[in-house]
Amino acid sequence: MTAGATSIWFDRVVLDLGRQMRWSFLPPLMIYFSYGVSGLTAIVGTFFVKDYLGLSAAFLAGIAFWAGLPWALKMPLGHLVDLIWRFKSLLVYLGAGLIAASLLIMYFLITAPDWMAGLMPIAVWYVTSALLAPCGYVIQDAVADAMSVEAVPRYNHDGTPVPEADAKAMHTTMQTLGRFSLISGTVAVALLNIFMFSGAESLGQADKAAIYARIYLLALIIPLISISGVLLAALQRLRLRRRLEHIGKSATEVEIALGRSEEDVAPNHWYFTGGLVFVTLTVAIGLSDVAYAQEIVFAGSMAIVLFLMRQLIAALEPAKARALIGTAIIIFVFRAVPLPGQGATWFEIDILEFDEQFLSVLYLITSVLTLLGIILLRPMMANRPITSIVILLTVVAGVLSLPNIGLFYGLQNWTAAHTGGIVDARFIAIMDTAVESPLGQVAMIPMLAWIARNAPSHLKATFFAVMASFTNLALSASALATKYLNQVFTITREVRDRVTDAIQIPADYSQLGMLLITVAVLGVILPLAAVAVVQTSRLRTTD
Repeated sequence: MTAGATSIWFDRVVLDLGRQMRWSFLPPLMIYFSYGVSGLTAIVGTFFVKDYLGLSAAFLAGIAFWAGLPWALKMPLGHLVDLIWRFKSLLVYLGAGLIAASLLIMYFLITAPDWMAGLMPIAVWYVTSALLAPCGYVIQDAVADAMSVEAVPRYNHDGTPVPEADAKAMHTTMQTLGRFSLISGTVAVALLNIFMFSGAESLGQADKAAIYARIYLLALIIPLISISGVLLAALQRLRLRRRLEHIGKSATEVEIALGRSEEDVAPNHWYFTGGLVFVTLTVAIGLSDVAYAQEIVFAGSMAIVLFLMRQLIAALEPAKARALIGTAIIIFVFRAVPLPGQGATWFEIDILEFDEQFLSVLYLITSVLTLLGIILLRPMMANRPITSIVILLTVVAGVLSLPNIGLFYGLQNWTAAHTGGIVDARFIAIMDTAVESPLGQVAMIPMLAWIARNAPSHLKATFFAVMASFTNLALSASALATKYLNQVFTITREVRDRVTDAIQIPADYSQLGMLLITVAVLGVILPLAAVAVVQTSRLRTTD
């Protein structure tokens, strides 16, 4: 590539993204950023569960299932945002309160476990915290999606309307920057974790617990960031209103420019009825001792979401409705593939001896390269159909699963012996992470941009919510599949008594290899099959 061609490519791929940035994008980006920062406690939570809670990998996969279900509540929340558009910021404060409560529970579990155990069993506190946090984040995310639509300006600074082509480009940029902001939060988290866990491998359990507690206390900045985004949005709207009124815009034009719905939104009781049925079903099944409770809740949730999707797509032209359904199915299957679960992480900690700081380094590499991947793949997302993107991501993910499988079977021993110890387990983990990083966050951007461009203006938050509920149910399906695989391939890590140091549960990773192979095969076959089926049907998508 010549110097001139490189300059043109850099301008089109990187600099153009900066040129399309608007200050009005900042408030929703702050809320997305706060969600990215939520990963601050991920590594701490992993080690806390491993060291202090005798919970199996299958049970933890079950918790992941329940923790993923609140995202299905984006349906009534999204419609509620459309109905209370002027007052939607109040929901951000509610979400911030739930997030803060979750963090404080974990803080006191570490600093005052005996006191907390006197109130409720430690495992119950942990599950409560694990459920409160996603409830808070889903509330804030529903508002951020709506704010991302109104963040795209309707008028230029001189008062002339923004051309439709420019508006579409800015909607795509807004959704890209939303993912970018979220991952930027994980970069900040990884850097902080590396600093906080510096030298942690030589510390005793009490000193490590003190670090864990400080991290949970520091994480209280998360709800403050999202609240700051709401306050900034209010200030920006006030300044925009005054500027438009100063140049002579009518009251109606001012309201449109502020991102308000151009027409009144009639309440659709089906969204709230569906949400109520979902909550009732979840609570009733969750509190009972019914066999296959998770499966029943998943099936009921899916039925509710599909019914509401049918209600929603009636507002679209038939061709657009079919394309949206096809796109949603492909992304659903792509996100529903099973994962190895906690057993793979335990193996890295116990056998490969990856400590907190090194896992933070991997987290940092993942985050930084995901940012670069989003930037570099942006032209492809803008110019290629979603099917091409999913096929590429699926094939690459399958290839990149091989090093992890190799680590279980001792690949690092062979490579280290032939490279003078350079290509060891940590080297392989870093290289695999470096290439795999950009894959996960890319697939959702085209669908989000499609909704921002094509959904009816007065129902954009509802569209975001219902389609997100459908694709997020894929994560619940993934958690269920992960649980099943962890029941077939049983993996346990060593758990010792905190007082006597006696082994309560012995470590057994003998079946991890077959688990990793099974996950890799399913991760390739299922998405490719979904693309083939959709593209040979009436739901074929070219967008």
